[in-house]
Amino acid sequence: MDGFKKRLKASIQLRLSWALALAIVGVAVAAGAFSFVSAFDDAQELQDDLLYQIASLVKQRDVAFTGDSRLYRLEDRDHDSTVFVELLGPNASTVTAAGTATADPLPAALALGLHTVESKDGALRVLVTPLGNGDKAAVAQTTRARDEVALNNALRTLLPFFVLVPILLIVVAHLVRQMLRPITDLSEDVDRRSQNDLTALPEDGVPVEVRPFVGAINGLLARVAEAIRTQRRFIADAAHELRSPLTALSLQAERLEHSDMSAPARARLHDLRGGIERNRALLSQLLSLSRAEHGADPAGGPVPVQRVFRRVLEDLLPLAKAKRIDLGVTDASDVNVGVGELDLATLVKNLVDNAIRYTPAGGRVDLSAMATTDGAALRVADTGPGIPVSERERVFDPFYRILGSEQFGSGLGLSIVKTITDRLGARVELEYTDPARHAGLSVTVTFPSPTPARHD
Repeated sequence: MDGFKKRLKASIQLRLSWALALAIVGVAVAAGAFSFVSAFDDAQELQDDLLYQIASLVKQRDVAFTGDSRLYRLEDRDHDSTVFVELLGPNASTVTAAGTATADPLPAALALGLHTVESKDGALRVLVTPLGNGDKAAVAQTTRARDEVALNNALRTLLPFFVLVPILLIVVAHLVRQMLRPITDLSEDVDRRSQNDLTALPEDGVPVEVRPFVGAINGLLARVAEAIRTQRRFIADAAHELRSPLTALSLQAERLEHSDMSAPARARLHDLRGGIERNRALLSQLLSLSRAEHGADPAGGPVPVQRVFRRVLEDLLPLAKAKRIDLGVTDASDVNVGVGELDLATLVKNLVDNAIRYTPAGGRVDLSAMATTDGAALRVADTGPGIPVSERERVFDPFYRILGSEQFGSGLGLSIVKTITDRLGARVELEYTDPARHAGLSVTVTFPSPTPARHD
């Protein structure tokens, strides 16, 4: 019961449906009560009219009560409808006639007019009318027939309510659900959006009462989008502004290396050049992240994955040779992916660069691509330490690095990959290259609707 109350309090649709249902049931009950009262009044009026008519006939016909009989019975096939005419007054016999309406005679002191008298056989409706000789005649009939007529009339009136009210409740619930359907569709549309989709919500088909709320949400989305654009512009501008000073520092350090200096000074210069190169790599990844978030690379025609692999290998092969890492493509089959070539190259380059950095010297980094039933997949697998399952959600956060890692990095590589895949509608999965030893990292990116490459 508490759970239902919570749902009732939280759901406008449920509250509206219940309010309308209670209103309908309340109106039906009130209509039934009014119908029964009206039918009862009509039946009572009809019975009273019948008693008046019989009393008028008794007076006109001058019915004589003789002997010990003080009662006339106007029989009917329905015993409850039988009318009794009984003599009241000084001339009435003191002997009760057989078959009277009640075991006790009617009180002689009944005043003229209509009365309801209780008897052992039930309630009697009695009309007392004067006779010409000074006596009074009582015309009586049980109220059972009247009550039965009233009940039957009320039931006939209520029968349509009993049939139509459940149907009406179902129709009302359906109509409420349909009227609130635009709000449900709007919520489903918002729920399907990616975290980077801050476009305004459509107001077409939204009820007028909800449009101010939708407008407020659109205003909030616009402000959030502007704040994010400002942040991204700041990162991009800062990265651009810092590139020139770092390039100048790198050139000066390179020139300084050709000067005569002691061994400790040369070692410190080597550390300085390493720090400058790491900062240059960080700026380059910040710019890549900014481009990936802005989505500046429009999707062109189908891009062969192998061509992108070759470009990435040419750029990163020197880094792999410096660590004696076997870097290559294990699957020569090609597939085409309908995304921008710059996006695909940035994605693959960050995956391969990340694999080279975290793979120990003498290790292996393999690239492959394949066409699947539900998409085109490319995979980058290495023989490094891998990523524990508990860390696989957080490694996509910007600047997040696993504790205990001895490699220097910015923590932006996988974040750039995740940003690009989310924008392109792709799916990225992390697994162990060697599940038995929990070693190595295999990153698989699946793109929807692959187009097989054509070989002429």
